[in-house]
Amino acid sequence: MTLTVFTPTFNRAYCLSQLYESLLRQTCKDFVWLVVDDGSTDATKELIDSWIAENKITIQYIFKKNEGMHSGHNVAINNITTELNMCIDSDDYLPDDAIKKIIDFWNNNKKESWAGLIGLDAFKDGKIVGTSFPENLNECKYSLLKSKYKVTGDKKFVYKTDIIKKYPEYPIFEGEKFVPLNYKYLLIDQDYDLGVIDDVLCIVEYMPDGSSKNIIKQYIRNPKGFSHERKIRMKFAPSFKERLKNSIHYVSCSILLKNFNFINESTNRILTITAIPFGIMLFFFLKMTKKKGFVK
Repeated sequence: MTLTVFTPTFNRAYCLSQLYESLLRQTCKDFVWLVVDDGSTDATKELIDSWIAENKITIQYIFKKNEGMHSGHNVAINNITTELNMCIDSDDYLPDDAIKKIIDFWNNNKKESWAGLIGLDAFKDGKIVGTSFPENLNECKYSLLKSKYKVTGDKKFVYKTDIIKKYPEYPIFEGEKFVPLNYKYLLIDQDYDLGVIDDVLCIVEYMPDGSSKNIIKQYIRNPKGFSHERKIRMKFAPSFKERLKNSIHYVSCSILLKNFNFINESTNRILTITAIPFGIMLFFFLKMTKKKGFVK
């Protein structure tokens, strides 16, 4: 097998069939579907077992204790043996020819300098999430998409397994269940580029219980995870504006954590000191948001 499609999931038995059916429709079957169950208490296991018994596609199932989506990525990456891998969330699915497009593009265009590929996400009505890639953009770095190429919106990553395994796992913080995933992509950016495939690789739907629609709640509940990511971004973000923005968030997270050693722990101390007034303002905004009941 060439590609592993991995899906971290928690209590999503009600929507997983949409993804499963899309995998059955793939015109190329050169893939494994790896489901990492983050301690679900619904019928997820029984559902996956029934699909394994159907034997229509190759499925691996791993059950683990509930530690958050990022921990599911850790378990998946540690267990993948195929050349390529990509994450498809439990509420998303694939166009019928997505696997074929990925593998054909990779086999015809891959370079040693590439960590993998990046393609487009789209909504069910066919509209691209955010913006498309500029014409004739053949390779890029994830971190430069917005600042250099003016590309916005979620995109789909396909990584070489041996490369992504070289980078640190997402940390597990006691009492928290969310660490932003992007920081690992930023680390990979320091050493590699991504090939650009200007095709839709994933159909997305932002569910009410998903991370994308609950980002402020995640921020308040998981300040250690966000602080960890912000420190990486303060160090490697490609522009001053982005580094300052992440310094502000780092200050805000530090106040949430009552971490008064945050300047010494910062990866950019001067910028962190500059960001303190703005970080305090952000902290009070979040506190007000929570007080008004927008975050429970």
